[in-house]
Amino acid sequence: MREWFVVLTELAIVVIDLMALVVVAYGATEAFARAVPLVFSTPDEIRRRDVWLRFMRLLVAGLTFQLAADIIETSITTTWEALGRIAAIAVVRTFLNFFLERDLAEARDKVPGAANGK
Repeated sequence: MREWFVVLTELAIVVIDLMALVVVAYGATEAFARAVPLVFSTPDEIRRRDVWLRFMRLLVAGLTFQLAADIIETSITTTWEALGRIAAIAVVRTFLNFFLERDLAEARDKVPGAANGK
């Protein structure tokens, strides 16, 4: 029974990490595609912030998925060393998430219409 639990948990971790990868890769690709034209033009502040707001939202989503995978991984961790490694990674991701969320809220306050999810 425990073996099945471990196998299913490991599969869930891989799937959730893959979801995080997809979200972050999509966000980076989209931000790049939207930012390149802005480099060759004279964009207004609102358009530039819109690109970065969307990118930050996707980064926060990706970090949240990764943190979820870390939490699940702790359920099958058998050594204190591995648990410490996971905990350290989770702390770093939590701090990154916190600061990204804070920056996102600050930037959202500066952009008209951003509170509506535009």
